[in-house]
Amino acid sequence: MTESTPTTPTALPYELERTVRIAASPEIVFEYFTDSTRWAAWWGAGSTIDARVGGAVLIRSPNAPEAIGTVEEIDPPRRIVFTMGYRSGKPFPPGASRVTISLRATADGACLHLVHAAADAGARDEYVQGWRYQLSLFANLVLDSINADANGLADRWFAAVSEGDAATRASRLSALAAPHIEYRDRYSCISGIDDLVPQIDAMHRFMAGFSVRRKGDARHRQSAILVEWMQAGPGGSPAGEGAGVIELDSGGRVSRVTMF
Repeated sequence: MTESTPTTPTALPYELERTVRIAASPEIVFEYFTDSTRWAAWWGAGSTIDARVGGAVLIRSPNAPEAIGTVEEIDPPRRIVFTMGYRSGKPFPPGASRVTISLRATADGACLHLVHAAADAGARDEYVQGWRYQLSLFANLVLDSINADANGLADRWFAAVSEGDAATRASRLSALAAPHIEYRDRYSCISGIDDLVPQIDAMHRFMAGFSVRRKGDARHRQSAILVEWMQAGPGGSPAGEGAGVIELDSGGRVSRVTMF
């Protein structure tokens, strides 16, 4: 339910807008606007937000002046509005700008739309690069948390591909993969789980006893996991190595795999 409170109209005619897409649900994304621990993880240690109309907003970014504001409207998980200005009065004072963040669900997660309205063009322009940077940090923060178990996900994927029993293998792959999964390697150009399962069945027929496992720690950025792998033949003898990119959808399912 939307909370809002009447405020004294303020002329804020200068606006900047930015839109970013994040492979996470609006509900997960919105938690970073209602929880001070998550808010501080985004902005900096000591930052807080009291997520109710009239609640205080405090932003303590490293190497930047302290910003303060007040929540004017909140409608989880769709919209939050708060004022923003600097306690020192520079580059603009408290109440001299308003930030509106809106979220809507998309097929691949959430679309975040930000409008920062200011009283003059100079104040607005102060934040053009700032929001470009801060929203990039924000998207990474949300997905770093979601994909913290990148090693485990890679291990589960390789274990499913390596499974020797066809029925068990199909079940494990289907549990991990999105129905529309795309799979690419030197010998595969596959779209859809119904095409992928028999393709991997064929790998087991032509390379009986093979297995694949992770080599070293996986790295992840946004919804992509980069992992090095090693392949073994029958008896565990080395049979090759390379790297792969495993991409995830907003539900954490494997949506695309590219093996190099």
